[in-house]
Amino acid sequence: MSNRKMITAALPYANGPVHIGHLAGVYIPADVYARFQRRLGIDVAFICGSDEHGIPITIRAKKEGVTPQDIVDKYHGIIKQSFEDLGISFDEYSRTTSKRHHDVSQDFFKTLYNKGKFIEEVSEQYFDEQANEFLADRYIVGTCPNCGNENAYGDQCEKCGSTLSPSELINPKSMLSGNVPILKETKNWYLPLNEYEDFLNEWIIEGHKDDWKPNVYGQVKSWLTDGLKARAMTRDLNWGVPVPLPNAEGKVLYVWFDAPIGYISFTQQWAEKNGKDWKDYWQSENSDLVHFIGKDNIVFHCIIFPAMMKAHGDYIMPTNVPAFEFLNLENDKISTSRNWAVWAHEYVQEFPGQQDILRYTLLSSAPETKDNNFTWKDFQTKNNSELVGIFGNFINRVAVLIHKYYDGIVPAGNENAEELNEVTKAATEVENFLEHYEFRNALTAMMNLARFGNQYLQIEEPWKTIKDNPEKAASSLFIAAQIAVGLAQICEPFLPFSAEKLQKMFNVSQMTWKDIKNEKVLIKTGHQINPAELLFSKIEDETIEFQIQKLENTKESNKKTNPKANPMKEEIQFDDFTKIDLRTATILTAEKVEKADKLLKFSVDTGVDVRMVVSGVAESFTPEECVGKQVMILLNLAPRKIRGIESQGMLLLTHNAEGKLVFVTPDVQVENGVEIG
Repeated sequence: MSNRKMITAALPYANGPVHIGHLAGVYIPADVYARFQRRLGIDVAFICGSDEHGIPITIRAKKEGVTPQDIVDKYHGIIKQSFEDLGISFDEYSRTTSKRHHDVSQDFFKTLYNKGKFIEEVSEQYFDEQANEFLADRYIVGTCPNCGNENAYGDQCEKCGSTLSPSELINPKSMLSGNVPILKETKNWYLPLNEYEDFLNEWIIEGHKDDWKPNVYGQVKSWLTDGLKARAMTRDLNWGVPVPLPNAEGKVLYVWFDAPIGYISFTQQWAEKNGKDWKDYWQSENSDLVHFIGKDNIVFHCIIFPAMMKAHGDYIMPTNVPAFEFLNLENDKISTSRNWAVWAHEYVQEFPGQQDILRYTLLSSAPETKDNNFTWKDFQTKNNSELVGIFGNFINRVAVLIHKYYDGIVPAGNENAEELNEVTKAATEVENFLEHYEFRNALTAMMNLARFGNQYLQIEEPWKTIKDNPEKAASSLFIAAQIAVGLAQICEPFLPFSAEKLQKMFNVSQMTWKDIKNEKVLIKTGHQINPAELLFSKIEDETIEFQIQKLENTKESNKKTNPKANPMKEEIQFDDFTKIDLRTATILTAEKVEKADKLLKFSVDTGVDVRMVVSGVAESFTPEECVGKQVMILLNLAPRKIRGIESQGMLLLTHNAEGKLVFVTPDVQVENGVEIG
């Protein structure tokens, strides 16, 4: 085992916040692993940052009518804060729009270019004539040739997971205009991945068949069996790292070329700040490189990025790529577009001080080898039955009893008791599981120590033996204290906030993993502990019902054909509707109401009569625009005085797609006074 670990976590797209699927499938397991490696005394660099050049960012920017920079600035801040709030202990969290990252990415590209590693090729790419720009893969939608999904992107079908190219889509359309794109010639630089097949077969298929996860190994093997093709490493786009070559205006590095280089540029930033040499982590055989990713990123981290590093020549290959499957929410696929998610920043706000509950629940259902599911009821059960009922209950009893009988001073006991081996056993099991990326099993091994402690106290009953056998009571609480301190140490990678509370409660410092395994006595007789502090509190049904209702509201909102539409008003009966008299009418005159900036006064021919109507539309229309316009009027609305003018009825208006106020009018000119309904 190397004495240095370069640990990366997949760069989240800065086009939205992070949700529990991201946390369970990448960031919490990666954090547990990094924290654990530090406890082993390993020199760790745990690196991540926001991917700010992806096409989803430009799509979001167009949708919101802002610049891509506005989008990434907003979401980088939200994502970074969410990670900090949840205790994700990155050594460096940066962003791909930084100057350092642009410089490092361009230098990497030029190194490959100067070595002749690229194929320069003119090809036909999809072009949107109306938008006057080449279409990146994500701006092309069509029917997936594999599963028939009509909303597949040009690079991937999110329904079946197939990786695609735009030319494979059936009936492709531009997301910019909705038009059918044309093919137009353009020049780009390709990395001939087929030239790296022998290397990849030897390194992964032969070299890692016994130690890489089956889902990772199987996907890589399938790709290599099908044969690799040259892939463009540049794109015709205005948002990204500019291609550092002459006559390459309007071209940027492919996002999957520059994004993984972010791991390197961010490491350089961290090393510079901490007086370290970044090359020790990326270019030394004494360093292990581990990528934590989701399964949709396997091809990029196991084929494209390694081929890039091999072509460069100076970099080590990853020791492991423990990719996770997907986490579902309440038996439905998490979807950012449908807002079907539990957002990290919202969780922190709605469950203050309860970060470890989410960490524990997501680790216990981590999608390690297959897709898994999160439910709020399970979240409640994990907390109430396990964290409160087992873990918290044991810790509380130990601390309370030692304070009650011994004024908070650890009593004397048998320092060679067999029960003390349980701490060593738990630490050893946790270590073995984490070294093999088995996070659920590691969490169970930690919790089993708490279970053992509870059972031990239940058998010993020191609250009873204190009366007739005080020596036995003292020894049992001495042993219970060792187990409690062992838990305070072992739980830290999983539950860092609780570990900090526990270590303060028992007045101990954080120990190395070696000491936890080797020292039978973790807390000496005569040691003063602090009063018990509540680690976890019961989560009531109302709290869970609120979260479930939030999701139900999302489900209802998703049924809307117009997400901006207000909810339906209170239901009325048919007889109520028949009382409403809606008619066609024509505005004859219009003028401003004195000393009222928002009001216009209309004379309206209703077909029944000519009457006066006052309406607050002066900020949207000039009087001249309104004269002669045929409109719809609520005729039998009771008159009311507005600024001293009696208004007899109400004109019907709404907002168009741009948010502008418009009159509701008939499609064709009709007589005034025609009833509507």
